[in-house]
Amino acid sequence: MAFDAESFKTRALSAVVFVLVMTAGFINHWTFLVLFSIIHFGCWIEYEKLLQKIYPAYKDITRFHQYGVMIAGWVFMLWLTNPAFMIGSLRLQEIAFGMLIVFVVLLPVMETLFSRHIDFKMIGLSSAGLIYISFSLAVLVYLRTIGMDYDKLNHTWSDNGLLLPLIIILCMWVNDTMAYIVGSFIGRTPFSKISPKKTWEGTIGGVILCVVVMGWLAVYFTPQGYPLQGCHWYIIVTIAAIAGTLGDLLESKIKRIAGVKDSGTMMPGHGGFLDRFDSLLIAAPAVWLYVIILTG
Repeated sequence: MAFDAESFKTRALSAVVFVLVMTAGFINHWTFLVLFSIIHFGCWIEYEKLLQKIYPAYKDITRFHQYGVMIAGWVFMLWLTNPAFMIGSLRLQEIAFGMLIVFVVLLPVMETLFSRHIDFKMIGLSSAGLIYISFSLAVLVYLRTIGMDYDKLNHTWSDNGLLLPLIIILCMWVNDTMAYIVGSFIGRTPFSKISPKKTWEGTIGGVILCVVVMGWLAVYFTPQGYPLQGCHWYIIVTIAAIAGTLGDLLESKIKRIAGVKDSGTMMPGHGGFLDRFDSLLIAAPAVWLYVIILTG
């Protein structure tokens, strides 16, 4: 695969904008939640458009079904916050739990009342979106709460919570960029028919460079007392890089079935929300599972 300088320039400039936007989302725990709430709805809108191309019957779902699953998934994300998220004297968790109960009851009732007929296939496709998008981003918000500790003496929160999600997100960018560069120069062997431009050389090179660079950075910047230390970071980075690659292939498969090149037009050279965060949607729950096993 020949090196395309113009394409690389476009992708690089878009990546800079991406980094700036993502940086704004890491100012504090609230901006993080706002950022990934926007990403959540952006991914859902594109996911439903892809489903409509693959399954024309999905266009006939009710508006309540269409938007209800999005909001229900977002409420689940809010539920996985921690006590640092307060609205007045109420925890966001408590508000979200009440809303979640309402949606669990309301969604099936409204589907029964207003749908012309109950199509379990369409319900299954929406449920898959709840797992693919909402659950994945919700556990990322949960990972953001790791390292946030409450000081009972001073009644303040110490916040090292950005470290883990930041490492995961940077892994996605480093792995993708390094795989693209390595594949452009020495890639010869096709990796998968799903994504013809990917090569084994680029994929392996991207993962190796990601593990070396991001593993070292994670170990170096981890503060004392943080729940994750030492070699666990190299394991986490490896999981994130490999799972991220699988996430990219999964989204490519969905787009191929839908007959589209990009899921949307959010970023020049990178496509839409799903194109940009496809790796994260698989990497976040994979890392979450390891962390839960480790700390559980």
